[in-house]
Amino acid sequence: MSRRRWFVVFALACAIALLGARSVSRRVLFRTDRASGVAVPGDVTTRTFVAADGVPVHAIELEGPAGSPVVVHFHNNSDAMTTALPLARGLRQRGVGVLLIEYRGYGVSRGEPSPDEDGLYLDAAAALDWLDARGVHRDRVVLWGTSLGTGVAAEMARRDRCAALVLVAPYTSIPDLVWDRAPLAPASLLVADRFETLAKAAAIHVPTLVVHGDADEVVPFSMGQRVSSAVAGARLLRVRGGHHGDLFARDGEEILDEIARYARGGGDARLGRIW
Repeated sequence: MSRRRWFVVFALACAIALLGARSVSRRVLFRTDRASGVAVPGDVTTRTFVAADGVPVHAIELEGPAGSPVVVHFHNNSDAMTTALPLARGLRQRGVGVLLIEYRGYGVSRGEPSPDEDGLYLDAAAALDWLDARGVHRDRVVLWGTSLGTGVAAEMARRDRCAALVLVAPYTSIPDLVWDRAPLAPASLLVADRFETLAKAAAIHVPTLVVHGDADEVVPFSMGQRVSSAVAGARLLRVRGGHHGDLFARDGEEILDEIARYARGGGDARLGRIW
C-alpha cells in the first residue's frame, strides 16, 4: 500500500476512534440510566411544553404566592427532576415558587431524544419561554443549577433570562473536568459537550450565588472559586467539609435561606460572607 493510502487509512481510523470516544464521553456525562423509572408524586403539578426542535419538555411546578419569584432548577447528570423536590418544597415554604425541569432523555422524558448540550439549552429556553408567556418575566426568575445543571443555568443567564443566578458545585468546563482527572488526555478533542461556564462568566451580569463544598471529590472546590471570581459581584458560600452530594444534608436550611433571599432580591445585602 502506498504511503498516501496508509495516511488515508490512518486518518480514517483516527476519525472513527475520535467519534467513538466522543460518543462514550456523552454516555458518561449524561447518566440517564440512573434517572430512569423515577415516579412523580401525585400531589404535585406537572407541566409540559415544547422545545424549539419539537421535543416535549416536562416539569414539576410548585406555585408560590401571587407575584412571587420563581426559582427554575436544572438538575445533576444522574438525577431526575424529582430528586430536588424536597428542596423545592423548602423553598415554597419560604414564599418562593419553583419549577423543576426534566431534561430530554431523563426520568419521565426518557423516551425523548438522547440529551446533549444544545438539547439541554433548548429544554431550558422552552421552560423560560413558557414562564414568560404566563407573565413570569425575567425580573421574577432565578436560575438554579446543580453540578451539570450549572452549565445550563449559566448559559441562560448569559442570554439575560433571569434576575439572579445560583450555582451549586459549578465546574469551569467539562473539558477542564476531564483534564483534572486525566491530565494527559486530549480533552478538547474527546469531549462532545463542553458547557464552558468560565468562558461565559464575564457576560453574566446578575447577582450570583456560588455554593461549593471544599471537600468536593467530583468537581474541585477550586473550580467554584474560579467561577465565583470571574462573575462580577458573585458570592461564594463555602461549605466546609462538604462533598459533591451532601451540601444540603450538611447546611440545607442555611443554603435554602440564602437562595430564597436571592430570589427576593436580597442577593447584594450580605456581600462577602463565606462559610
